[in-house]
Amino acid sequence: MNDILFSPWRVGDLELQNRIVMPPMTRSRAGIDGVPTETMARYYSQRASSGLIISEGTQISQEGQGYAWTPGLHTQAQVAGWRVVTSAVHAAGGRIFAQLWHVGRLSHTSLQPGGGAPVAPSALVAPGVKVFIDPERRGPESRASEAVPHSAPRALEEKEISRIVGDFARAAERALEAGFDGVELHGANGYLINQFIDSGSNSRTDRYGGSVANRLRFLHEVVVAVTTVVEPQRVGVRLSPLTSLQGTVDNTPEATYLAAAKILGDLRVGYIHIAEADWDDAPTMSPAFKEALRIVYPGTLIYAGRYDKTRAVEALDRGWADLIGFGRPFIANPDLPHRLRHGHALRQGDTSTYFGGGVAGYIDYPSHPDRNFS
Repeated sequence: MNDILFSPWRVGDLELQNRIVMPPMTRSRAGIDGVPTETMARYYSQRASSGLIISEGTQISQEGQGYAWTPGLHTQAQVAGWRVVTSAVHAAGGRIFAQLWHVGRLSHTSLQPGGGAPVAPSALVAPGVKVFIDPERRGPESRASEAVPHSAPRALEEKEISRIVGDFARAAERALEAGFDGVELHGANGYLINQFIDSGSNSRTDRYGGSVANRLRFLHEVVVAVTTVVEPQRVGVRLSPLTSLQGTVDNTPEATYLAAAKILGDLRVGYIHIAEADWDDAPTMSPAFKEALRIVYPGTLIYAGRYDKTRAVEALDRGWADLIGFGRPFIANPDLPHRLRHGHALRQGDTSTYFGGGVAGYIDYPSHPDRNFS
């Protein structure tokens, strides 16, 4: 048996027990005010046998929220709630990073401070994109959200951008206060950092738009700000070079994202987390692109996107990746590393309970009967 998937790995000074990552997955179980719950602590601690857990997207400010029932890191109550989660994960022997999230244009006025318009690099509406809101504030267990088109965004004024950069840094400080082992910046899947990066969602003509260097400026400034409060090796960045999720596309994705990787390498961040496009007939990253990323970025590389054990081992053996994220399999298989190691069949999750609700489809999936619990 090839044991590489179950061998330890170090991200900076942080030792991980295996190469298996639980990547961010929005489950929409936080309280109405974005406060993590005891149920969330149970959910994450059940999955602590992964080498690294990366939390669900966690908004850095009220302005950064785009969906009902997602957690935040901008109030002390939220910090206290997350501290319960991280303590439970650490007690179970796990490691956990907070994914810091600003959705940018993908929000609704009902979620925004004062009912204002969502903010974005440019006043461009992502066609066909809907967000979930809870207009009557019934809470996640009611599952009474409405899917509505996201509200038309307004373009950020240049003088406002530094405020959002500061929000990322303050959220990173709160993540450490809450007991997280590090932070991941969400620069993928159509959200704010990604909106700045990709040419199709950024039509600015100032120093944050136009050239690749200008479109990467916001990412650079956020990373610099965050790494002043968190050790760079405890910072990761998630990128999605070829996805077209939620209206973000780039005219020259390989050149753009190799330039981004070079910046992140120069800033000594601990890892880059690549979200590969994972829908049917999705564009695939070529081996040459993956090898080029390895050359320009010297740190840890995580790949996620419909990986099974065979594909994961191949990516590790070929040197494209150091860690592999398994997303949806972790929902119904809290002991996923054990199941992968021993060749047990994987349970399929109930998709109707993925978002919102209570314990059903969240913390009620059992581990395999032969799992040796301490």
